[in-house]
Amino acid sequence: MGRNFTRAEPDARRQSLIEAAARVLAARGSSGASVRTICAEAGVSPGLLRHYFDGIDALIADTYRWTGERVNRALEAAVAEAGADPRARLVAYITASFRPPIADAELLATWIAFWSLAKARPEMGELHAELYAGYRRGAEALLAECGVAAAKVRLAAVALTALVDGLWLELCLAPGEFSPDEASAIAGAWVEATIR
Repeated sequence: MGRNFTRAEPDARRQSLIEAAARVLAARGSSGASVRTICAEAGVSPGLLRHYFDGIDALIADTYRWTGERVNRALEAAVAEAGADPRARLVAYITASFRPPIADAELLATWIAFWSLAKARPEMGELHAELYAGYRRGAEALLAECGVAAAKVRLAAVALTALVDGLWLELCLAPGEFSPDEASAIAGAWVEATIR
């Protein structure tokens, strides 16, 4: 017996395809993300994908953008909650990656699929560069607020991004090895050493 398909508003249906693509990428990787598997996950017929997207590549790109926006919203919320102190805002930006919704094994699996596509497809590589540049710009602005010299801000942001990515990867891959609080302490020590 076939899967039952449902009707939904256009924006909701488009969003359900994006969310289904993220789940499929997390579960099956980029090689398992086909029109059929994504549409089955979304509960729609395969032909409907073409109604909302120019093809699976466009859907995957929009899924990468949407995933990046989810991460950015979590980072922005953490910074807003930190108040006006520049150092607290920087620490909040960093440590938000060590807690849900960012520190999440499914999100990591989705990012890994995106990273593999960024190496294989130029358009995905450009999107990856755009998303990471946005993250680094946020880090640069917060580092500058903390008094890091303009000549040092860019490389400090690159180092910060590498530190956060490494800790985030390990927290998601092996959550029992160290805790989010320990990751935060490591990052906090980096902040103290960088901002004097």
